[in-house]
Parts: sequence; structure tokens; C-alpha cells
Amino acid sequence: MKLLILIAALFSSVATAAEIDAKRSVFNWKGSKVTGSFHEGRIYPKSSTVTLVDGAIATAEVVMDLNSLTVTDIDDESKAGKFLKHMLSTDFFNVAEFPVATLTVSSIEKNQATGALAILGQSQPVSFPIKKEGEKYVGKMLFDRTVFGVTYRSGNFFADLGDKVINDEIEITFEVYVKE
Repeated sequence: MKLLILIAALFSSVATAAEIDAKRSVFNWKGSKVTGSFHEGRIYPKSSTVTLVDGAIATAEVVMDLNSLTVTDIDDESKAGKFLKHMLSTDFFNVAEFPVATLTVSSIEKNQATGALAILGQSQPVSFPIKKEGEKYVGKMLFDRTVFGVTYRSGNFFADLGDKVINDEIEITFEVYVKE
């Protein structure tokens, strides 16, 4: 009997609904050119749902507000605004028509998250490292913008761009705090 109780206890888990603490969490993006130059900034969640099992993230859905994109590496406000306007345009993320991007994490095993990323109305599988450090989860997700149709100045789609080629890979680093 004690063995059955022990086995049942091992396989029972308590799921708790939670959300990302948007005030404490940080999501940074970075895009680069073949020359090594880059631009970076922040993006903020619009909403989230997180399922915790035994106190750890098991699944999550994070809806990112693309209108919240910022640029942090351009000091000149006019140039930063011009760059940001271009990022929000149809050349990149067409935010007027597609104002959100959604990351769905279906599982986390051995510090590896798997799920799907939806941008411009298209969903693609993603996998990225994530680990818990104290109260927060940290990680870095890389994704290929061209699989979502964002081909502006991609060397894989346009010839003779020279040093104007923008790398296809975009980096998102994050520090996420969860509140129950």
C-alpha cells in the first residue's frame, strides 16, 4: 500500500495558472548585417498565459505587441523613428495588418523549450534554450525571418546587395519573471 501511495505521489503534479510579470520581464531583439553592424531594442508582451507544474514553467503562450518595438542603439531620435517606422512597414513586420507575434511553448525538457512562433499570420516551429536562475527564466531564441516572408535585403533572396545584406537570423534574449 505504501508503495502505491509513493508511486502516485511521484506521478501527481499540481498545475497552476500564471502569467508573465510584464513590469519585471525584459525581451530584447537584435538584427545584424553581414558587415557586423547591428540594431537592437526591446519588445513588450501584450498578454500571456503560463502553466506552472510543480513551480516550473510547463507551457506558455506569450503575445508580443509589435507596436511596442523600440530601438535602443540609435541615439538620434529622428533616425531612430525613421528606422522603427521601416521595421513596422510591409518591408519587415507589416504591423498595421499583423500587430502581434505569438510564441507558444508546448514543452520544456532539459532546459530546452519547444513550440511555435507566429509572425505575419504564419506559424513555424521553434526550439531554444531556457533555464531558471533564481526567480527568473533566461534564454535566447534565434529565428529565421525569411521563413515568415520577411525577405527585405536577404542575401538568400536578392543578389548584388554587397554590404547591404541583412542577416536572416534575428535574436531574442529574455529574462522572464512569472507571477501567479
